[in-house]
Amino acid sequence: MEIEKLIKQPESKVLEFKSDLSSLDPILKTIVAFANTAGGTLLIGISPQSELLGVENIFKAEEKLANTIADNIHPSMLPEIEISTLNNKNILIVKVAYWKGPFYLKKLGMPNGVYIRLGSTSRPAGPELLAEMQRTILQPSFDEQPLLDLSLDSLEFKKAQDVFQQAGKNLNEQKLRSLGVLVQSANKLVPSIGGLILFGKQEIRQRFLPDARVSCARFRGNDKTEIIDRYEVEGTILDAVSAVPKFILRNTRLSAKIQGIRRENIPEYSLTAIREVLINALAHCDYSITGSRIQIAIFNDRLEIQNPGMLPFGFTLEDLKDGVSRVRNRVIARVFNELDLMEEWGSGYKRIIEACVAGGYPEAIWQELGTSFRVIFYPHAATSLEPNSSKPTHLIKDLPPKQTAILNIFAVDEDLSFRQIMERLPFNIPERSLRHDLAKLRSLGFLTSKTQGKIIFWHKEH
Repeated sequence: MEIEKLIKQPESKVLEFKSDLSSLDPILKTIVAFANTAGGTLLIGISPQSELLGVENIFKAEEKLANTIADNIHPSMLPEIEISTLNNKNILIVKVAYWKGPFYLKKLGMPNGVYIRLGSTSRPAGPELLAEMQRTILQPSFDEQPLLDLSLDSLEFKKAQDVFQQAGKNLNEQKLRSLGVLVQSANKLVPSIGGLILFGKQEIRQRFLPDARVSCARFRGNDKTEIIDRYEVEGTILDAVSAVPKFILRNTRLSAKIQGIRRENIPEYSLTAIREVLINALAHCDYSITGSRIQIAIFNDRLEIQNPGMLPFGFTLEDLKDGVSRVRNRVIARVFNELDLMEEWGSGYKRIIEACVAGGYPEAIWQELGTSFRVIFYPHAATSLEPNSSKPTHLIKDLPPKQTAILNIFAVDEDLSFRQIMERLPFNIPERSLRHDLAKLRSLGFLTSKTQGKIIFWHKEH
């Protein structure tokens, strides 16, 4: 039954639990946020801890909720409200579709009443995300907008021609216009924002778009306490395509496998997968967000590529994994496609997973972190194994104290439920934080999980 599957899942961008209808404002904010972001399902009668509570006077509650939505949200919306019964307890299921609004709470008006979904919380959109939402409605992407104060001298045409020639392509003014690098405005031709990001002269890019660049750092250990190597990519985002892999190679390990008389080098991380993620980060970054840039972070136990920008409105992580394509920066995407940097639309996720599996690497982890998106890579076992061990030594000794404490509460061959883990821990921890730590320990191979009935049990691997 669908309700049973939903209850077992943690709250997320597209799922939330509410115990009852005693407080309607949070419910309305969630519904508005779902409609504005990517749709979602709200279960009423389920506690945030996934406990089945049920709703009294279910038909009266359904009518009250429907009237409240009609009276307090604009534009008008008609979410599906269903009644389901589980273990003799009634549940309200509110299914909200994504729709190009923006929707808002009437009493707060525009823009204060506009909410969006960031992770598992509903928050005010804010001016930058509201502008992104309105661009989605009006069609032109941020990088297609003309820079009316700039002239064609703002671009490095010789550099652009060299890049295209290396890809075996010709470049002229007509091609630049068709790609959206140049835009006709009134009686003159001007660069677009995407054109400046790709081919702009450095001093002009720094003045108009100072954060449209890539920062790389190698940290000592598994956190950001101490930087041991740092690199700011000079030039445009096109220069980052070749510069970032060089930084990664000089800051990661290389192992070898001997087959007969041949030696096969094994990089710590899949360079094919990293390049694919880097291209996606450059193409899908939200360059309208000020004070943030694309970041490459290398730790002892992982490598992270993070770019500003939540997934496009109406788009979920499941859509990405299913091969659905939603382009945020059309100019950058067109140029990347023309240069054969981006191939089939929507196939990036599949190629990344295939590259990891084919090379014997752990699968990459994809995370939406509020207004940022991050992909995490873990090292090849051959680059960090100690003899007779199935786990990287730096993962064992460098786990955060909190995660070490979680592992220490398990007895040999013992299965523990989430509630039992909470009760045994020697310190207080938010449930969402504990769920995150358990998932991380599972991804690293320290824990496994299995479902028995409605309960998930965790087991420590030895």
